[in-house]
Amino acid sequence: MNGFNDTGLEGSALVLLSLGAIFLLGLATDLLGQRTFLPRVTLLLVFGAIIGPAALDLIPDVIIHRFELITDITLLMIGFLLGGKLTLTSIREMGSQLLWVSLIAALGAAAVVFIGLYAIGLPLGLAILLGCIAAATDPIATLDVITESDSRSSFSKLLASIVAVDDAWALIIFSLGLTFVASVNGGTEMSPLLAGSRDIAGALLLGVLLGLPGAYLTGRVRDGEPMLTEALGLVFVCGGLAIWFDVSFLLASMAMGMTVTNLAKHHEYPFHAIEGIEWPFMVIFFILAGASLEFTSIGQIGFIGAVYITCRIVGKVAGGTVGGVVSKADNTTQRWMGLALLPQAGAAMGMALVAANQFPEYRNLLLTVIISSTVLFELVGPVLTRMALQHTEAK
Repeated sequence: MNGFNDTGLEGSALVLLSLGAIFLLGLATDLLGQRTFLPRVTLLLVFGAIIGPAALDLIPDVIIHRFELITDITLLMIGFLLGGKLTLTSIREMGSQLLWVSLIAALGAAAVVFIGLYAIGLPLGLAILLGCIAAATDPIATLDVITESDSRSSFSKLLASIVAVDDAWALIIFSLGLTFVASVNGGTEMSPLLAGSRDIAGALLLGVLLGLPGAYLTGRVRDGEPMLTEALGLVFVCGGLAIWFDVSFLLASMAMGMTVTNLAKHHEYPFHAIEGIEWPFMVIFFILAGASLEFTSIGQIGFIGAVYITCRIVGKVAGGTVGGVVSKADNTTQRWMGLALLPQAGAAMGMALVAANQFPEYRNLLLTVIISSTVLFELVGPVLTRMALQHTEAK
């Protein structure tokens, strides 16, 4: 859209027209998603790629430049809603299944990817970093497929809880991996481990500290009825403070959501109103995510990328199965949970950028593999998640 003036009256008209078209496109994906096997997340990514800079170039620069802010807002809302699903009652009900399936699926992906890449000759440090990044999933796409499918099975509840804690495991694994690679490459500093521990502990502490007054105050203005303004106020303050203190705002918002939902006993469900505005932000997020995808990079990953993708699929599926066996989950969970955990996006990209900055010698290959595989996992992953939900719903 470089031919358009993105400032003044013309720019305002262009932005409003573009946002209106994006929201209508989101509505169209709902209808298409109901009539095809493709989830609306995948459809939005495809449409975004078509109208993005790499193809038709119909999205104004002023909107593309706001992608980071939209991403942050969307992740904050998703984190809060995911945390709200982690009630003590649900954790007790799922118990060992939540712990073992989430942990072993994360470790399984990390281990299999590391072994596979190291076996084909990648440097030890690069293989470790890519293995650690493979542990992460995409809670946004996964939760949206669950919502779209309107699944209320025990499998879908377990899946929502697993993706809520999965990135926490991934952050821990990644922090340990950074430390090990630093020592292997001759560094003696322990700062990556300390930084990772600070990020996780600081985010959890911030979420709890904000959640405590939030749990008491919510629903007081209108008796027993949490308001949208309360929800947005707390979520945005949480995100702003997390970014300010340089801790994970996704973990912080999840911790806050979990604190509020477990301590706010004077009403049934805190901040349910936020679900009403969550989808418009997700529409913009996935359209812009699709617009930022570079499909030409798929051809650049070659054999290394193919090994990474194959090993991550094997690791997630095997990890889900082993976790299900260890926790004595039913056969349906053992068979399908790993496939449902394949979407991968924001957290993996963030980790890749951190690793690339920490180890510039690995930068080009590491970013190429992660960016390219993210395209595939974001397009195919939600389809497999939906397939898993359909098969488990039928049981």
